[in-house]
Amino acid sequence: MSYEKHPSDEQLILDLDGELSARQSRRLRAHLESCWTCRTRRQELENSIAELIRARRDEELPSADGPQALLKARLDQLPAPPPRIPIWALAGAATALIALAILAIRVLPSRRPVVHQAAIFSIPDSRLTPGAAVLLNRRSVCSAENTKNKTVPVALQRQVFANYGIPGAEPREYEVDYLITPALGGADDIHNLWPQSHSATVWNAEVKDALEDRLRQMVCEGQLDLSEAQREIAVNWVAAYKKYFHTDAPLPQHRQ
Repeated sequence: MSYEKHPSDEQLILDLDGELSARQSRRLRAHLESCWTCRTRRQELENSIAELIRARRDEELPSADGPQALLKARLDQLPAPPPRIPIWALAGAATALIALAILAIRVLPSRRPVVHQAAIFSIPDSRLTPGAAVLLNRRSVCSAENTKNKTVPVALQRQVFANYGIPGAEPREYEVDYLITPALGGADDIHNLWPQSHSATVWNAEVKDALEDRLRQMVCEGQLDLSEAQREIAVNWVAAYKKYFHTDAPLPQHRQ
């Protein structure tokens, strides 16, 4: 078994349940030590399994909207388990449910109004800006034409500011930025745009620009898959910066 690429959810669950061989488990743990994304995913799966087991112990889940209602509906469709059912017996049947629950938590819009925090936090609200990309191959991404900066139309900028609850924002305070840069195949889509502060945090637009240049260089040199570069910058660009620049803080040359 090799983990040159990310392990599947099934492999992570089997490891949580102790179902992998000692050799397989060692290889997986070695991968997890160097992969922030997979460590996070493993923790999500572990938390979801724990939530599932707690829910099965309750006589009835309280009614709720969103992910909890989805979880209850799916549980109601499952046959009642025998007494003291071991955790490993739930793994196979729970895999799809876990994926659905996590997807619901991440994707389903909240009924509560979005509270703008762009001036405080460096990462966009995933409910508003999950990221969007177009289908491009490495040759297209690495062409000279793809190095040109794209300007976000003013009307679209206003819509982004309105979505984040900051109408009338000053251009000197924010840059309406692409989460996945067009230089890496990012789409001209409202779901790929967010108001990034220039000065409210050290993790600002200039630092992200440096990461984008580094990822594009790695893609064009064959060191990184394009899809992986897009995924890492969309999930958590700050974590990606720390990973690829081997630092916990922005480098001095990337600050302005």
